[in-house]
Amino acid sequence: MSAPRQRLVVVGNGMAGARAVEEIIDRGGSERFAITMFGDEPYGNYNRISLSNVLAGSEDSLGIFLNPLDWYAHNDIALHAGVRVSRIDRHARTVTADDGTTHPYDKLIIATGSRSFFPPIDGMLDHGEPLTGIFGFRSIADCDAMLGWAQGARRVAVIGGGLLGLEAARGLLQRGLEVHVIHRAERLMNVQLDGQAGAILRRGVEELGIHVRLATATTRILGEDGRVSGLEFGDGTTLHCDMVVVTAGIRANTDLASSAGLEVERAIVVDDAMRAVDEPDIYVVGECAQHRGEVYGLVAPLWEQAVVLAEQITGRNPKAAYHGSKLATKLKVSGIDLATMGLAEAEHDDDEVVTFSEPKRRVYKVVIVRDGKLVGATLLGDVSKVSFLMQAFDRGMVLPEERISLLFDLGAPAPVTSVAELADDVQVCNCNGVTKGAIRSCVQDGARTMSAVAAATRAGSGCGSCKGQVLEILEWASDGQLEQDPAAEYYVPKIPLPKRDLMDVVRARGLRSVSSVFEAFGTEPDDPKSKPALVSLLKMVWGAEYEDERDARFINDRVHGNIQKDGTFSVVPRIAGGVATSDQLRRLADVADRYALPMIKITGGQRIDLIGVRKEDLPAVWRELDMPSGHAYGKSFRTVKTCVGSDHCRFGLGDSTGLGIRMEERFAGLESPGKLKLGVAGCPRNCSEAMVKDVGWVAVGDGRWEMYVGGAAGAHVRKGDLLCTVSDPDAAMLMDRPLHPVLPRERTLAGTDLRLHGARRRRHRARHRRRGPRRRLGASRRGAAAIAVGLPRPVAGGP
Repeated sequence: MSAPRQRLVVVGNGMAGARAVEEIIDRGGSERFAITMFGDEPYGNYNRISLSNVLAGSEDSLGIFLNPLDWYAHNDIALHAGVRVSRIDRHARTVTADDGTTHPYDKLIIATGSRSFFPPIDGMLDHGEPLTGIFGFRSIADCDAMLGWAQGARRVAVIGGGLLGLEAARGLLQRGLEVHVIHRAERLMNVQLDGQAGAILRRGVEELGIHVRLATATTRILGEDGRVSGLEFGDGTTLHCDMVVVTAGIRANTDLASSAGLEVERAIVVDDAMRAVDEPDIYVVGECAQHRGEVYGLVAPLWEQAVVLAEQITGRNPKAAYHGSKLATKLKVSGIDLATMGLAEAEHDDDEVVTFSEPKRRVYKVVIVRDGKLVGATLLGDVSKVSFLMQAFDRGMVLPEERISLLFDLGAPAPVTSVAELADDVQVCNCNGVTKGAIRSCVQDGARTMSAVAAATRAGSGCGSCKGQVLEILEWASDGQLEQDPAAEYYVPKIPLPKRDLMDVVRARGLRSVSSVFEAFGTEPDDPKSKPALVSLLKMVWGAEYEDERDARFINDRVHGNIQKDGTFSVVPRIAGGVATSDQLRRLADVADRYALPMIKITGGQRIDLIGVRKEDLPAVWRELDMPSGHAYGKSFRTVKTCVGSDHCRFGLGDSTGLGIRMEERFAGLESPGKLKLGVAGCPRNCSEAMVKDVGWVAVGDGRWEMYVGGAAGAHVRKGDLLCTVSDPDAAMLMDRPLHPVLPRERTLAGTDLRLHGARRRRHRARHRRRGPRRRLGASRRGAAAIAVGLPRPVAGGP
């Protein structure tokens, strides 16, 4: 008979607490413990790092959840969401919640995190009650409250010019507010940056449109009728504002631990096993833990602490120890690239310092080397070397003798030629600290799909930039024995159907809106990862009968413009085939003058881009242009690039301009999984680059046209596959019949020879057999195939 499970209570359901529980479960903790969790917030665990994106509008709050409520039920965790623990009784070994319930524990984890620090500024309270319009920035509730208040506000003051303050300032600027950052120190981000870097950062921030006041102490908050109305500073000056965001630091939530008699200084004092120093059955993790005098507020140390805690509490490795973390961070402000790690300035006379500064370009780079090891680096404006420097900083790599090569590509280590040559301790996923060795161990334990590796190690579940390398390691470690991942065939997450089956269900049930699809499948009603793809599918199935829902679209699609780094928008009207009338050109020029747009650009797709349009001006700009949108902002058909063709060029073999205009008018606005670009060339000289477009047509003489599919001209240049040859432009327009993955060697359409070029096709088949399921079309190439197989003609017209 197995021993009864111990009772594990976790106080705190934030990033640290939930990650600790995940690590415990990964080590068999579900069999050892009956887990109970308490969280102040009434939902599952979410990624607080992404709150700045939510504030700026570039990410939906529903898209930042890491563990939805069903995850807790699936792992047999009793979650008390929205319930605060009010008391810990160490002698009775119980916790009491504010709903009056008492819960016994054998092991206790405290992960109460931190809260915004509100300095004791006069006027913050009005007759004992806080002035309305003053906010912290630590939670979804804070974010929602700020966004709600910002709708009626005009000017906001952000008190604190650190990392969080600048992210809050940028987010509110993109919401259309006038933003002032007030900072007591002599430079922005004074903890991470030296004086020169801080000065360059300030200029970059001010160029975005944010007002900065340094070396300024806020001495009083002014109020009127219970609402904030301004700030008063130490020099006697004032600033009128109707909203204040306080980002003056954080303080660990230690009240619960203090009342329980645990040792508390700046936070709860812990040993190397992440135990409270005076209670062996109480563990502490995250921003409420103080280890060797340090309290960490960044996410990477929390992950490292969670691993040690899980090793200890499960008995998996009683020798596991936490020895502190090296700190590195990035500023998530659109338009400013900044990465810092370790020291900001040299501390010893024999520290080696290499500095490069180009203030006019807003570039500043410095590395600090001590005893042959990298101990600090700052990269501002140019972060191209950040990956190499992070590896050197984290792993203590031997550095090149020419220290300047740490900043420039003069002598950096040569790139490896295969994943087999990577050492096991090389970090592959920087977001979650996953090494090649961890991925290989996961594969040795039986993982054979990308999703299985991600579930076991979290590799690829952060920013996603490492997925390609993770997949290569998976194939190498499994000796090519990859398995088909059922979820890989789902058209959208959480709806277990491939595209064709989902289309059949949508038609059969008459589902014409995104919300009706979610309801029919019992899926989360606002899954942001599914919305854009479902919009594309429903438009394709229902055409004009599709029921549009505004919140199912991204900001670019809602305003028909492409958001830029500075928060303004780029407007690109459709100019089919690059052929414009003089009246259209006059309207473009008039709009650019009237709205003082900083740039007019001829795009690579032969259109004119009006850059720098403010969001509030977009409706008027489109109205005055009176031109259809070129859909330069969305995952959709973009443009058909053409040369002048046989009508004007002495080498022309076909009317490329005419065919290009016909195709652009047919497919204008077509939704697709990725952006789609077509090209038509009047001869094989390929002046319009048709052979490297998603779909390209090339005139080859005698009225014939060759069709190329799957080209690319981005970071990896690829000539498209020659799919077929048709006899005339009308036949090219008729290339809309469904294509089977393996077409017959010959097929006739309207009397046209559609011979596939066999050698190329055979090479493709052989390559597919050799590489197996890895060889799949990317989003852009899948979209190209969608056009080739023919989709319903969309309704033309602008926004």
